[in-house]
Amino acid sequence: MREIQFREALREAMQEEMRRDERVFLLGEEVAEYNGAYKVSQGMLDEFGEKRVVDTPIAELGFAGIAVGAAMNGLRPICEFMTFNFSLVAIDQVINSAAKINSMSDGQFTAPMVFRGPTASAGQLGQQHSQAFDSWYANTPGLKVIVPSNPKDAKGLLKSAIRDENPVIFMESEQMYGYKGEVPEEEYLIEIGKADVVKSGSDVTLVSFGKMMLRCHDAVAALEADGISVELIDLRTIRPLDYDTVINSVKKTNRLVIVEEAWPLASISSELGYTVQRRAFDYLDAPIQRVTTADTPLPYAPTFVEEFLPNVERISAAVKQVMYR
Repeated sequence: MREIQFREALREAMQEEMRRDERVFLLGEEVAEYNGAYKVSQGMLDEFGEKRVVDTPIAELGFAGIAVGAAMNGLRPICEFMTFNFSLVAIDQVINSAAKINSMSDGQFTAPMVFRGPTASAGQLGQQHSQAFDSWYANTPGLKVIVPSNPKDAKGLLKSAIRDENPVIFMESEQMYGYKGEVPEEEYLIEIGKADVVKSGSDVTLVSFGKMMLRCHDAVAALEADGISVELIDLRTIRPLDYDTVINSVKKTNRLVIVEEAWPLASISSELGYTVQRRAFDYLDAPIQRVTTADTPLPYAPTFVEEFLPNVERISAAVKQVMYR
């Protein structure tokens, strides 16, 4: 199977859906003439023209509002934020318009659209450009939230998101745009709301999503060398959350560790941990452990960045703790 970059997988998903459905269009800062801030939309202006690949001003609230209005009137926009840190400028349109219009209009209006772009840390970008907003948006009824961890999932899930009748938040990692992985050449879709059991194991369930999956893979390799069999699950979608896949795994392994790049309070790991203990308490042989970022704004110095983020050592230590080793 061929290997392509994460950015190429996203581009293919958008191109295929725009060829399939003339209602789909892309708008955002630098998506057209500059080929995208991260070159995700490279070549798309040449193929689809300026009416379907639209450069916007640096005005997230304005172009997010235009996208919501377009979706309500029958189009299917893909609204790119250069980073989800900038989506805070547009959050009123995302939450109070896109997410609620179907309910507020009693089904008379829908907003089938995708808000996509990079989220969370990407090196030394400072506190205002390094936040993970996954759990913020997942807190909102009416939105679906997807955080893929590899090129294959990114393409299949983005195609599904574009076809979905609901507004979808599609969060990527800036550090993963050049990451390569196997992607089928034939058309495929990946179901929204279905986690992926990446690796079967018997001793402990390890759950994550997004770019933290890369660190989990490294941790699993180290733990396997120590004789610990890890079942690794990639959530892929965090609203809706696939509780059943995680709970079924915990019933087999009797232990759970959750890893995410987010502050600990009101996080996805908080929600998932609560639900597992409520629905599978009698199966747990140890308290649930989680590995999150430090509860502080992200520092700038690279040594502090590494200390702030979940790493292989902390993940391995958490797994060994639930194994009482």
